[in-house]
Amino acid sequence: MTSAPNWLSDEEQRTWRAYLHATRLLEDHLDRQLQRDAGMPHVYYGLLVQLSQAPRRRLRMTELAKNSKITRSRLSHAVARLENNGWVKREDCPSDKRGQLAILTDAGYEVLERTAPGHVAAVRQAMFDRLTPEQADQLGEIMRVMAQGLQPTDAKADLPWLR
Repeated sequence: MTSAPNWLSDEEQRTWRAYLHATRLLEDHLDRQLQRDAGMPHVYYGLLVQLSQAPRRRLRMTELAKNSKITRSRLSHAVARLENNGWVKREDCPSDKRGQLAILTDAGYEVLERTAPGHVAAVRQAMFDRLTPEQADQLGEIMRVMAQGLQPTDAKADLPWLR
């Protein structure tokens, strides 16, 4: 026996749609800024940032996919594009011959250094300049609660980075 759907209330529906609208506009805003300033989409910038913060500017491809919450196929395509630009290179993992490392090159680091100030300004202008400090704190707490609740704990979970 199935129960009736627990439909969203009118206020919940407004909140849900506002969230979708704002996040899509924000992602588009950041993509346009990064395409204009560095010729790359936001997801590629995120990959470069992760590599820049990793020890010796290198991460296993599986770890990079997991941290980015993207499929291995999408990561492989993105890294290939970054390699073509000379910003990333791949090497076989010395401890596991099946694995590969993504390594941020000096040229990739330089692009990141040039692009970061404009990106931070775009994030600040689009988000933090529009919120009070209290609202920013609340938003941060809300996003942490949501992420924690959505983080899979089942070993058999269908996770993008395992596809």
